[in-house]
Amino acid sequence: MAYAYDDQNIFAKILRGEIPNNTVMETDHALAFADLYPQAPHHVLVIPKGPYVCFDHFALEASDAEIADFTRTIGKVCAQLGVQPGEGGNGYRLLSNAGEDGVQEVPHLHVHIVAGRRLGRMLQPAS
Repeated sequence: MAYAYDDQNIFAKILRGEIPNNTVMETDHALAFADLYPQAPHHVLVIPKGPYVCFDHFALEASDAEIADFTRTIGKVCAQLGVQPGEGGNGYRLLSNAGEDGVQEVPHLHVHIVAGRRLGRMLQPAS
């Protein structure tokens, strides 16, 4: 079954300017903004401007220009935050949930950049 994009999701409304955001960076194909409920000192969401539900949808259907711009935007935000391990930062975590089992809350691809403190294990071992 093909993905059906819901253009009434909160991120679509942010992209249309219907809901304000605290923009960190904007490019031709991506928007990065501060998370309203940060889980760490640095918590930024990066979303593509195109109508993509989740990462596999984006990876398979986005143009090369969209993929390159989105990926580079993530790197530039990490640099702006000063969290790049290769540049003396203490690191970060990227999270992107997909579907029901992934507990995706908004049906628009988004990547969380979380940093600024030790984050601990991402998942507990399966029992």
